[in-house]
Amino acid sequence: MAHDDQDRVTALAGLYQAVACVMRIARSGSADTATMEPCIYSLFQIDAANVAAVYGPPGAMANGARQLVAQLTGQPKRDLELTRYVVSVIRLERKLSTRPDLMEQIGQGIAAAEPLRARGPLLDPELLGRFAELYSENLSPLTPRILVRGASHHLRNADNQTRIRAMLLAAIRSAMLWRQLGGTRWQILLGHKRLLAEARRYLDLASHQPPTDAGPRDEAP
Repeated sequence: MAHDDQDRVTALAGLYQAVACVMRIARSGSADTATMEPCIYSLFQIDAANVAAVYGPPGAMANGARQLVAQLTGQPKRDLELTRYVVSVIRLERKLSTRPDLMEQIGQGIAAAEPLRARGPLLDPELLGRFAELYSENLSPLTPRILVRGASHHLRNADNQTRIRAMLLAAIRSAMLWRQLGGTRWQILLGHKRLLAEARRYLDLASHQPPTDAGPRDEAP
């Protein structure tokens, strides 16, 4: 698959979008389902025609692209915790890339979940539960572990724990795509100008796409 800077930014936006969902669940116990869905969708896209198709409709990673722009410009504000999560996910994905046995188990687990996807919504609790188990069994034992911070009463909620782990698995998927496209941690830390230009171009293209549904929906635990 040929790729360019826009492809890399799309994958990076996917990582930021999944991590932002994790933070929102941990902090408030709620999640924007329209933002979560393309992240979960990406887990099933093994042989997509191009990078954009990994996430579904055009502009599906707009939330992640906005997060990226905010981190790069400080407008409206930077969230250093978001950057910490992104770097931690990239490091964990690097560790996973050295374990083909775990990658195979995760791939088999995702394939086994395909029937659930075929007959129900992407955020079906049983489907999210399968992905949460895959994360717990294959990624939680690896170091560096990703420590999720938030409100304790939200983090103790079993449904929130499931959604957080499923979204972390989606974040790992985007980090893997980012690496496969030539992305590195140093590009995030040092290559601001190019990333910012491509993220803004992504948002400009997304703004010219017709709406695909009625808009975001808040899902309480």
